[in-house]
Amino acid sequence: MTEGSTPHISPARITVRGVQPGKPPFRIVEVDGQFVGRAKSMTDVLLIAAEAGIQIHDLDDLDVVRWVGGGKFTWTPH
Repeated sequence: MTEGSTPHISPARITVRGVQPGKPPFRIVEVDGQFVGRAKSMTDVLLIAAEAGIQIHDLDDLDVVRWVGGGKFTWTPH
């Protein structure tokens, strides 16, 4: 395998996991691989990051936030 065919894995400090069922549904947020909270919206992700001392200027920047199981607009289970 060559470097050119290696998939890009984001070094993002923040990972937002897939939607979990609940009332309301939520997504698990990790910072540096550690669980730090549950987000019910994009605003929650920003607040959790700020509490961890991380400023997010662009939720689409894969070097800052890694979205797993759906993007920033996915907040309901499929």
